[in-house]
Formats: sequence, structure tokens, C-alpha cells
Amino acid sequence: MTALVTVGDNVADIYPSLGYLYPGGNALNVAVAAHRNGVATAYVGAIGTDEVGHVVETALEQEDVRTERLRIVEGQNAYSVIELDDGDRLFTDSGLGVSKICLDDADLEYISGFDCVHTGDCSRTEKQLNELAAVTRVSFDFSDRPREYCEPLLDKVWLACFSGTALGHEGVEDLARYVLQAGPQVVLVTEGPRGAMIATTAGKRVHVEASSTKPLDTLGAGDAVIGSVLAGVLKGEDLDTVMGAAMSFAAKVCTHHGAFEHGRALDSPAGLPQYVGRRANE
Repeated sequence: MTALVTVGDNVADIYPSLGYLYPGGNALNVAVAAHRNGVATAYVGAIGTDEVGHVVETALEQEDVRTERLRIVEGQNAYSVIELDDGDRLFTDSGLGVSKICLDDADLEYISGFDCVHTGDCSRTEKQLNELAAVTRVSFDFSDRPREYCEPLLDKVWLACFSGTALGHEGVEDLARYVLQAGPQVVLVTEGPRGAMIATTAGKRVHVEASSTKPLDTLGAGDAVIGSVLAGVLKGEDLDTVMGAAMSFAAKVCTHHGAFEHGRALDSPAGLPQYVGRRANE
């Protein structure tokens, strides 16, 4: 079975206004999204020994994402604080906790058994991209990073993902041309309410419109597109089918809070970290 492993960030996305937190983070969200779209997935990263870490671990188990190389590190799990503005998610605070990891030889051997590894700018894996590219194909989420950040990394990447919400049509086209000339074989640009486009060095280009449905919460929508696209491409589906499925999947993600649900009330009897309770009361 085609398989994807993701490496790096996981967080608790905390919604003080709702009184809930949800597991999230680009690497974690992509693993779940790809699995929900029919690809076997695994996650390599670090969770804390607090209750938030337990929430993340439980969600991975319930989503059937493999965790053989999951680290449980003494300390606080990473988190982000989220506010909503008419359905659009806004990040107001964050903490790294124990999330930063350095891949060792055993991790790299494990990753070599997968068809692709996905990571990104929030995972702090830039210094190990050479090692990752040496063992399998690399998908990397550059988000909206400037070219100075991207340039030294692009030649190590197979599929480059970008957020082009702030770019116009010409800006997206220019970005795609630049990326495909720099090394990646595939570039995926999410454009928020305008949809998304994918282009390849083989000359294929597909743009799809986003759903016209008003979103409840856009958190995780971009990651949903990435995970769905990776699943479709790894399964060998044609790009029109891949992109249509990705838009439908992302639209569903926007109908609930959190990137893939599994919420926990901040006043849970199980007890959550002090910082969660403090922010919930602010």
C-alpha cells in the first residue's frame, strides 16, 4: 500500500472563546488528511507528558496513524492560541514546548520505508532536508515564506507547497514558474477562497475553485488540501481528480472547529495544563 510519513510539528490549537482545544499542526494534520483520503500514514514527532500530549497521542491512535517513532518528552506540549474572525482563524499566541526534534539514524531508516515524507517550515527540519531527500521523496510546506528562505531548500524537494492567499493570479503564476525551475517536480499553491492550483515540470497545470460555502472555521483547510493532494498523487490519480477531491475535502474541514476535530473541553475533569486554564479564563 502507498504510504506517507510526516515529520515535525504537532500542537494543541486552543480556542479560548469556545472553551475547547483540538490537536493540530501541519505535519500532524497532513498525516490525518492523507489517511482519511486512503493512504497509509505515519507521524514522527514529539509530544509532551502533559494532558495535551495525551490528547494528541489519543487522536493519532483514533485516526489510525502509525506512531512507532513518536517521542514522548518530559515537559509541555506545543500549543497555539486561536481566535476566529468571521470564520477565519487568527493565531494570537504560541509555544514550542518539546516539539523540536533532531532525526537520528533510526528515524531516517524508518522514513526510508515510505514513498514520501512531508514536513514544513513549522517543523524546523530545514537542516536535515538533505538527509530526508537521500532516503525518499520530500514534500515541504513553505507556507508564505519569502524566496530567501525557500531558495536553499527547493532543490531538495519533490513537491513544494505554498500559501498564495495574499498573491493575485499573476503572483501565483510567477511563483509556480520560479519553483519548478528551482528543483521540485510539483508545486501546489493554496489560494484560500480562490481555490488552489497544481503544476508540474511535465507541463500539467490544474486550477480548481474553492467551495462557495461560508466556512465555520478555516483552521487546517490548507493542510487538508496538502494531505488530500499527496494521497491522490501517491495513488497515481490524474491531477483533475486529485484537485477536485482536495477541494471537497477542505470544504468539509471548514464545517467544524479544529483541523480534524477530536476536541477536548478546557475544563476537562482529566485536567489540562495550567496555561490552558489561564488562557481559557482571559
